[in-house]
Amino acid sequence: MLRGEVKPVRHVLAAALIMCIPSIGLAQTPGQVSAAEREAVLAVVQKFFETMASGDIAGGRAVSVPEGRFFSLRESTTGTAPTVRTLTNQESFDRLSSDKRKLRERMWNPEVRIHSAIAVVWTAYDFWIDGKFSHCGVDAFNLMKTPDGWKIAGGLYTVERTGCPPSPLGPLK
Repeated sequence: MLRGEVKPVRHVLAAALIMCIPSIGLAQTPGQVSAAEREAVLAVVQKFFETMASGDIAGGRAVSVPEGRFFSLRESTTGTAPTVRTLTNQESFDRLSSDKRKLRERMWNPEVRIHSAIAVVWTAYDFWIDGKFSHCGVDAFNLMKTPDGWKIAGGLYTVERTGCPPSPLGPLK
């Protein structure tokens, strides 16, 4: 008789487990990214690069949070700690508006992490000035989701002039 009572409990537990499997597969843990959200975040970063290349200050501001801040860590040529420089997004756009050089930044193999209304893009990049290679490094963009969509809140990036691997994107075209 005890066996007869256990059998229905096993069936109920098995059925409950089977019903949970679809929701387990759909649950998003921190860091997992839907394809659409990943593309939306990357599109903002790419738009930021395009506005820099074209000198489109208004476009750059449109994809950024005005109060945001960037930090650059420039490698030392003497083996000491990197030089740290920081600019608000506003200061960056002010400098860019007076810069007459042709700037081009390209990224590859970006990693995207999203949780709720925050996102991080970690990516290798190369940077070109007036068609000549300047440096490479790693960008770490911080983004936040606003009522107008994803915006760049700021980030960190390295500036490395030596030891740059060849870009998988090939030479600048």
